[in-house]
Amino acid sequence: MTGVCGCCGALRPRYKRLVDNIFPEDPEDGLVKANMEKLTFYALSAPEKLDRIGAYLSERLSRDVARHRYGYVCIAMEALDQLLMACHCQSINLFVESFLKMVRKLLESDKPNLQILGTNSFVKFANIEEDTPSYHRSYDFFVSRFSEMCHSNYEDPDIRTKIRMAGIKGLQGVVRKTVNDELQANIWDPQHMDKIVPSLLFNLQSGERTESRSPSPLQASEKEKESPVELTERCFRELLGRAAYGNIKNAVSPVLMHMDNHSLWEGKIFAVRCFKIIMYSIQSQHSHLVIQQLLGHLDANSKNSAKVRAGIVEVLLEAAAIAASGSVGPTVLEVFNTLLRQLRLSVDYELTGSYDGTNIGTQIIKAHEERQLQEAVIRTIGSFANTLPTYQRSEVMLFIMGKIPVPGVNLTLPPNELVPQGTQMIQIMLLKSLVQVTMGFQTTNMLTALPDTFLDPLLSFSLINHPEVRLLVLQILLSLIDRHDNRPKFATVCIISDISVLKLKVDKCSRQDNLFMKKHGQHLCRHIYLGCKEQSSSQQHYETLYALLGLLCVELANEEVVVDLIRLALALQDLALCTDEDLTIYNRCAVHALSAAYLNLICQLTTVPAFCQHIHEVIEVRQKESPYLLPEGIFLECPTLPPSLERVESGVLFLQSKIAEVLGGSGYNTDRLATPYVPQCTDEDRLSKRKSIGETISLQVEVESRNSPEKEERTPAEEITFETLKSAIVDSAGMEEQERERRRQVVEKFQKAPFEEIAAHCGARATMLQSKLNQIFEITIRPPPSPSGTISLGYGQSQSRSVPIYEMKFPDLCVY
Repeated sequence: MTGVCGCCGALRPRYKRLVDNIFPEDPEDGLVKANMEKLTFYALSAPEKLDRIGAYLSERLSRDVARHRYGYVCIAMEALDQLLMACHCQSINLFVESFLKMVRKLLESDKPNLQILGTNSFVKFANIEEDTPSYHRSYDFFVSRFSEMCHSNYEDPDIRTKIRMAGIKGLQGVVRKTVNDELQANIWDPQHMDKIVPSLLFNLQSGERTESRSPSPLQASEKEKESPVELTERCFRELLGRAAYGNIKNAVSPVLMHMDNHSLWEGKIFAVRCFKIIMYSIQSQHSHLVIQQLLGHLDANSKNSAKVRAGIVEVLLEAAAIAASGSVGPTVLEVFNTLLRQLRLSVDYELTGSYDGTNIGTQIIKAHEERQLQEAVIRTIGSFANTLPTYQRSEVMLFIMGKIPVPGVNLTLPPNELVPQGTQMIQIMLLKSLVQVTMGFQTTNMLTALPDTFLDPLLSFSLINHPEVRLLVLQILLSLIDRHDNRPKFATVCIISDISVLKLKVDKCSRQDNLFMKKHGQHLCRHIYLGCKEQSSSQQHYETLYALLGLLCVELANEEVVVDLIRLALALQDLALCTDEDLTIYNRCAVHALSAAYLNLICQLTTVPAFCQHIHEVIEVRQKESPYLLPEGIFLECPTLPPSLERVESGVLFLQSKIAEVLGGSGYNTDRLATPYVPQCTDEDRLSKRKSIGETISLQVEVESRNSPEKEERTPAEEITFETLKSAIVDSAGMEEQERERRRQVVEKFQKAPFEEIAAHCGARATMLQSKLNQIFEITIRPPPSPSGTISLGYGQSQSRSVPIYEMKFPDLCVY
């Protein structure tokens, strides 16, 4: 019987005998290396047998797993690994099928060691670059199984960690194997990404990390490789780094879904950390795709709680800071439109107290949470703006300005009614957004960067009786004008004996700056003057006005602008002295102090000794007799105010005649200096609540006779009084009535007159028009000169003979 068995064994195929010989009698001894070398040599010599070797190894492994002979299972897998590493022939595809069948068998086992063994073999296989493609291989099972292992809840924590790490490595292997193989099932399909990404995020969330890595992390140490969190982050980065343009959406969508399902937006920390990893890992030119998905998700959660929306906005803030310059994408204005829409919705929610406009059966809205969201949106708008070049930031500024409701301009805001609370809140929020956008704004051409469509509406808000709105407008102007970081040096209103300690950066005013001030200088001065007339102005308002005046004379002032600014400062002094204005004692003293501090600054910038002497003499007198007229005596927590300012001694006042005299000797325009500054009232005054119907309109006429080439006596301008205005209005009303009557008669004639009469009337008009045209043509049109000369008509008369253009003969030099 023994001989029969030996005879049958000798008849077995050689590949089976070679496979059997690699297994020792005792599995503890491990793989028989000498016989394994023989099997490898045979597989390389006869590659057509490789598929049969794989099938037989698979058969033995399945039998050993069923009999719980795990030692032989390990030997079989080790043999398969070595054959895979050694063989790269065209027949390896059939062998791989047997290999994957055995790996699947191990992963289906409930033994953790077998699962880990199968995963390790799959990872080794994933690192092999195959020479021939495979058309029918599928990795769906492996994606599902490795994802399941990532969520393992095994009782032993050490084994649970090993299983999860094996699952992460397996997913990493699947991605490496399939991401660059066009013949494989697309790993970026949602059915696969919805399993891979949440599994990675689950393990990333399970461990505690201090902070996300830098954009290009170094190789992790061995200790870090043992951490599932580190391994997960490395795998997640690799997955995102391989994502092409069309795959970003499928990779990011499961992240958003995971954050929603596990309420991770409210905590913000993990969400911010995840998107930092995403932004640092993807290719920089694809950053705007992630931002667009976040914006779309923010819109989708418009009626969610404020904490959720605030979490998404915080993520957007971090993503914008990481994104490269200009990576917001082609739809720049759409980004800001979405954020501004969320800002408006938040204000509406805060006012109505619900997400659908009613208070019945809706979620309770907390006002402080909505305000936190609004602040986060405003910061995010600024963060996005900082990534844009100057020309795009100017477009964003215009876009936001177009969203702000302007009283008297928008149909929803009648000019003579109080601004609703919701509209006022929208104005404040959008102006705060403009403050963020204009922060750090740098431009060389103020005219192009600040067109009329932006500057005029902005300045109109300085006439609104709301202190916060006016303060925001001033802050925006400061950001736009300050191009040399001089703004912090004018932070406080004070008398500086030597301005060299400020170390101001002063450049020569360029031609563009001169054009800008020539066009808008009077406009700016007028709004500064009217801003000082506001009773609700506080110390912060006066400090901001002083900074604005200081920046104007440092950044944009030429000789003519300096003269206008000095006139403005003296006009502010007159404003504080005027008893007709309803200003409090504090406001009058503050305006006096503002005027003194600014004249002290500008006199040192002009470097005219006599001018500086006069200013310093008045300041010294004020320090002794009226300290409340200086900034150091009024801008305090509890300033000491006088009972009244009706009688102010001339010794504490700056004299316009004296200033004009001393500056005229230095070449300044004496006539202009001697003319008091009076702001002209325009249509913008309808925006201000201080306007009344009987308010007098002052028209200032300046005549500079020395600039006129001819010394002629000019008749004085007609005096405009209330009666002349009234008669003009009545006359215009009569003219309008006559025009309406004439139109009514024409319409009635065409409705009732017979057709023949109407036709004759129209024909007569046409004939008259044609005759007039003929006369014009005879006068203007002359026949072209003919090279052939003239035609004699007799009696000494001649007529030019008209020759067609195509028959004329021109000199060669005239022909092209």
